[in-house]
Amino acid sequence: MPKTDPHPEDPQSLQSILTDNFFYFFLSLRKTQIKKVVESVNARFPDETLEQRARRLISAQTPLSFLGGALTELPMLIPGLGQALGLLGLVGGTSVLIRMHLYLIMEIALLYGKDINEEARVPEMVAVVLATGIAAGAPLLIRTMGANPLLALPAGGLTCAAAAQLIGESAIRFYNQEAASKAALPAPA
Repeated sequence: MPKTDPHPEDPQSLQSILTDNFFYFFLSLRKTQIKKVVESVNARFPDETLEQRARRLISAQTPLSFLGGALTELPMLIPGLGQALGLLGLVGGTSVLIRMHLYLIMEIALLYGKDINEEARVPEMVAVVLATGIAAGAPLLIRTMGANPLLALPAGGLTCAAAAQLIGESAIRFYNQEAASKAALPAPA
């Protein structure tokens, strides 16, 4: 009698495991922390709407994103070593910003009742990575234009804070539209 594998390789589950491992190991995405934050917001503000609670998450994230974006540019102010330290700072700082923004979108998704382990979150997370990368790279324009390097600090902070706001508000709109479209569907017979 031939043996059958009780767990045949399913490409979808493999991709999901790969994706989870990537976000866990490379970006330190801890889903238990996301769940704790959402549980805390829900417990502290039970009478608020989902949008209000989501905006609380955005408001908490925005100053951190500003600080992270500004600090990413700080090494460029050191003469001589600035380029090498700047590259390390940009890479390290950008990965921290990406992680913070991923947490934000995942927290909002969970707040709206989405399964954060679902494959549907992957394209959303990829969009966050791209948006954060663009925001973190924006101060490079200031340096290439020959402007005062001190302007890169607030520019880095402002673009990253704006990215947090944009990511959060986009998530609210997306999940609200999704909920409205589900509510509009007729009930199955």
